[in-house]
Amino acid sequence: MCNEDFHTGSCAASNNFRMQTLRNLLILSSLCHFISGYSVKHRVQDLMSRYPLIDGHNDLPLKLRILHNNGLNHIDLHNLSKVATDITRLQTGHVQAQMFSVYVMCGAQNKDAVRLTLEQIDVVRRMCTEYHEFELVTSAHALRIAEMRHKIACLISIEGGHSIDSSLPALRMFYQLGVRSMALTHTCNTPWAESSSQLHDLYQRQHNSLTHFGKAVVAEMNRLGMIVDLSHTSWDTAQAVLHHSRAPVIFSHSSSYALCNHSRNVPDWLLHELKKNQGLIMVNLYSKFISCSGEASISDVADHFDHIKKVIGAGSIGIGGDYEGVASFPRGLEDVSKYPALIQELLQRNWTEQELADVLRRNFLRVFEEVERVRDELSSQQPSEVHIPLEEVQNPCRLVLRPPDFIPAFKVVSSSAPHRPQALVIAAIVLLLCSPIMIG
Repeated sequence: MCNEDFHTGSCAASNNFRMQTLRNLLILSSLCHFISGYSVKHRVQDLMSRYPLIDGHNDLPLKLRILHNNGLNHIDLHNLSKVATDITRLQTGHVQAQMFSVYVMCGAQNKDAVRLTLEQIDVVRRMCTEYHEFELVTSAHALRIAEMRHKIACLISIEGGHSIDSSLPALRMFYQLGVRSMALTHTCNTPWAESSSQLHDLYQRQHNSLTHFGKAVVAEMNRLGMIVDLSHTSWDTAQAVLHHSRAPVIFSHSSSYALCNHSRNVPDWLLHELKKNQGLIMVNLYSKFISCSGEASISDVADHFDHIKKVIGAGSIGIGGDYEGVASFPRGLEDVSKYPALIQELLQRNWTEQELADVLRRNFLRVFEEVERVRDELSSQQPSEVHIPLEEVQNPCRLVLRPPDFIPAFKVVSSSAPHRPQALVIAAIVLLLCSPIMIG
């Protein structure tokens, strides 16, 4: 302490020096904090400008049907309410390519699933050709060209094998319309593959997770150059496909079972099988699949990326947000404009820019190009003519073409006939089964 009688001047100078030094340190600290914060955000913007995101799953077409009955003429896709996706927010989020899901509810299986799927393909094709910011693409090369043209590339994906009504010709026609990916199941089994869900009890079977016809579907998708999507399939079906497919496959919107034990997520042993296949898991952002509860944070999402990276490496990871398909998203990731916040979190966890470039787009491009390489390798093969046995389809609405002599004639039954009530009941059941009502 300074002596007030003899050293007042020296004491004041010393105190002034200390105060100035403290102010300088505080300013320097604030400046460093500002520069550090700005630096990370700047790195994210720069990185995502050079490697804009390819998002593996978005259900905007479903919301367009639910909210607007697919009436594109009466809405503006630049600015949509009640949804998490529109053109403005896709651009803000640096989403350069979007796999748009063509989804129809499982209640349409064995009824009008094919028609409904065609209508959803129509709405995707319309929105991606009527808005100049979008560009419909059907190849990896076209996707790259769209990026050079600063367009948001649209890829069409069918979500649920029930959309093809167990028909390889229908699968081929969907390919002709631009479909480049198909999930083998949704929340219901198909006659030839098992779902991860127990919501529906259709087509239950034991020890036959991918039937002979199911393998024919996978093989035909390989021949066409259509990406096989295993999100929503059971683990046994996924394993069977990974052993059967000649091309890499994807989980378009699934997360890590080790961190959240939901059946829609992928266990570590199956991740290792995916690695052998050189396939891709595109991490889902649905809170329930991230934290197994209704709430989650960006940190929780990053934990899934960290875990999967530890198990199979960053070269097998992508992003499949599942926006518009589920109810809740982590805090800070409420819509598609928020993707930079996720990349910032991963940068702060010491992910390298090269790893993140892979996650953002290069891994998906690698898989897509390899699927096309296998297609070219199989180009000499004829289209498959495998048909599913009728007893496996179990669909009373499926028309069986027979010569007229084999079609039983309908008999007029009098009102007093004893079997008339049973006939009416049978007729009513058939009408109910074949009705176009969709039950999710």
